[in-house]
Amino acid sequence: MPIWIVITVGSAFLQNIRSSLQKYLKGRMGTTGATFVRFGFGLPVAATLYALLRLAGHAAPSPNMTFLGWVVVAAMAQIIAQALLVHLFSYRNFAVGTAYSRTEPAQAALFGILFLGEGFGPGGWAAVALTVFGVMLISLARSAFTIGGLVTGLFTPTAGIGLASGLFFGVAAVGYRAASLSIEPSLPSPDFMIQASFVLLWAIALQTVTMAIWMALREPHEFAAVARAWKPSMLVGLVGALASFGWFAAMTLQQAALVKSLAQIEMLFTFASTVLIFRERVTAREVIGCIFIVTGIVVLLITR
Repeated sequence: MPIWIVITVGSAFLQNIRSSLQKYLKGRMGTTGATFVRFGFGLPVAATLYALLRLAGHAAPSPNMTFLGWVVVAAMAQIIAQALLVHLFSYRNFAVGTAYSRTEPAQAALFGILFLGEGFGPGGWAAVALTVFGVMLISLARSAFTIGGLVTGLFTPTAGIGLASGLFFGVAAVGYRAASLSIEPSLPSPDFMIQASFVLLWAIALQTVTMAIWMALREPHEFAAVARAWKPSMLVGLVGALASFGWFAAMTLQQAALVKSLAQIEMLFTFASTVLIFRERVTAREVIGCIFIVTGIVVLLITR
């Protein structure tokens, strides 16, 4: 089995844990603070990862203007995408918007074609379509919306925000892949681990500084809340940085759209937690959505 598949599944599992921890933190601080800890407490982890790889003998990449440009675009796009996604929840009915935010793999595929000249065959497109549709179904599972409502809801403000969120997530995914590939020529040979850790270190440093400035200007009281919850925040930073390292490593080895399609397996982990741990009831739409995701993943693995 290709290593990028193993890394992606592991990263999806870690991201599920990180999301659960951030939901816990939301009860102890605001959205800005809960978002900041992912970066601020992840920065030491990213620096440690890079240092350990260098000590292990991995060559140091040399940043260039192409790398710097892509990593800035990707890091800022990720913050904007996350902010748009959080903004959705201020709307009374955000289900359609959340569903459309899940179009990230499809949008990443288009950006991969436009910016990197990367394309894939019918099997890849089928996998992207199946997983995206499955996740959208799950996003709408506990709302009153139907599939017809999903189409008519395309012209609502929430759908526009959701699509914009998916767009920026797609830009971020392709940008991180482009940044990683741009430093490959400076290495003696391709080294996806050092490339991923280098991109992670630069990206998370930029995001930490940006979020810290934003929080200082808009919500300075959040720093005290973060300080009070430093122990769980450290865990969020650790898990979040490791998950991001996995994403960047996988996207160095494989096209971003395919990685993000396989990453929808995270929804299956969430689904399993809902049933097995929290003993919550599931809807028929959630089950059907999971079937679409599994089918898309199978198609992806067969036709990769």
